[in-house]
Amino acid sequence: MTSWQLVRIIAGSLILLSLALGVQASPLFVSENWLWFTTFIGVNLLQSGFTRWCLMEKILRKLGVSAGC
Repeated sequence: MTSWQLVRIIAGSLILLSLALGVQASPLFVSENWLWFTTFIGVNLLQSGFTRWCLMEKILRKLGVSAGC
């Protein structure tokens, strides 16, 4: 897998996890404050779309994951 694919998999997984922990209707509900984490991930995805810079991708590249297209 390439770094850009892993970034999307990680971001999607973290969004789903934070929603499961932050939405009251979820059986895994802990606190509504988890929704701030969802917001943080969304803002980072938005900024990376405009700037073409993503910290998670840089970390993955340093760990040896290939860049892809």
